Amino acid sequence: MNRIIVTGGAGFIGSAVARHIILDTPDAVCVVDKLTYAGNLENLAPIANDPRFNFEKVDICDKTELDRVFAEFKPTHVMHLAAESHVDRSIDGPGEFIQTNIVGTYTLLEAARKYYNTLDDEAKKTFKFHHISTDEVYGDLEGPEDFFRETTPYAPSSPYSASKASSDHLVRAWKRTFGLPTLVTNCSNNYGPYHFPEKLIPLIILHALDGKDLPVYGEGLQVRDWLYVEDHARALYLVATIGVPGETYNIGGHNEKKNIEVVKKICSLLDEMRPRQDGKKYEEQIVHVKDRPGHDLRYAIDPSKIARELGWKPQETFESGIRKTVEWYLEHKDDWCAHVLSGAYKMERLGTGE
Repeated sequence: MNRIIVTGGAGFIGSAVARHIILDTPDAVCVVDKLTYAGNLENLAPIANDPRFNFEKVDICDKTELDRVFAEFKPTHVMHLAAESHVDRSIDGPGEFIQTNIVGTYTLLEAARKYYNTLDDEAKKTFKFHHISTDEVYGDLEGPEDFFRETTPYAPSSPYSASKASSDHLVRAWKRTFGLPTLVTNCSNNYGPYHFPEKLIPLIILHALDGKDLPVYGEGLQVRDWLYVEDHARALYLVATIGVPGETYNIGGHNEKKNIEVVKKICSLLDEMRPRQDGKKYEEQIVHVKDRPGHDLRYAIDPSKIARELGWKPQETFESGIRKTVEWYLEHKDDWCAHVLSGAYKMERLGTGE
């Protein structure tokens, strides 16, 4: 049985990873999360009572607490997802992104290195430090035929993506300099259940249901490659457990869509599943707003390496994944969504004493 630390495991992607490990594998998980605004223990409710699940409310910048967690949990793997990740927030206040994404990653790497050096030779053979990053470190693509590959040069555009690029470099340097067995993955835009409603897809769903404007940056022509979060979780587990240290794997969904296409698809699904009482179409709520500074135009990932070497491919198409996502938000509008929007989730710590 593997024993896996998942940092940021109360967030959107991290909780999907933790749920996948507990529900679909025999392994044990220790979620390490500071519980900032995006960390929500309700995301972990389906696995909270499993004896293989542990939770530690710890800041990844806290060296002493990280050393304690490593010593007590004795992990075989680390999956590092803890990060500040919203581009708009990074523009308004980049300092938190530097602290969490760069200093936090450094502190975690040092805790992992200290622990790794205590392991015997057999345990060292299986230990891995898996750093989860983003395709935004590559900047954007100009031509419609180009794709991000593992060898694409870095050209980050925002404080968020620059801080993630920095953390990627640290992870690779700790392997080369100190021999820590690290791996890096870079993923495309995730969507699915438990997505914090500041992001495009959940924001559009909830604004539509509440009769609010549906804001679209510029003309909505920005292209993103959409990856269903549970497909991503399966890929991350494969990389952590059978990926080769020192390698980078890009994870994409084969689902390039313009933002305006995504918004209109959500509107059409809501027209079908929850029609407006006045008989109008949700698309009438769309408004175009001033574009964000430095907005990347197109992201697209070539995931052929992870398919070829690890046998992974997404199970969901965009059509099937977005339908599941809209259905989930409709089903949970009055509980999970209401708790997040009201802030009530911050008061519910599932027995952690918070």
